[in-house]
Amino acid sequence: MKYAQAHALLTEHKAFLAAHFGVTSLALFGSTARDTATDRSDVDILVDFDGPATSKRYFGVQFYLEDLFHCPVDLVTEKALRAELRPFIEKEAILV
Repeated sequence: MKYAQAHALLTEHKAFLAAHFGVTSLALFGSTARDTATDRSDVDILVDFDGPATSKRYFGVQFYLEDLFHCPVDLVTEKALRAELRPFIEKEAILV
């Protein structure tokens, strides 16, 4: 998926995600953010919630976005970022 399309869809659905799942921030990273994604690429998204990332919230957002994008979504919470990957993800993450 191209960056512009992914960003537009996230922007359009951000209010819904906030209202239904407590999403407070979304950021694209990885190949979609670099606009180098192929047809086989997933969409990498960094997400933050207004409370605990319960299974209902986390998987609710993931499945909603996979249905929206018609491709796999790698959803990563701020708290789950591995220390060794954090600098790379934060460097290329694009807030929505």
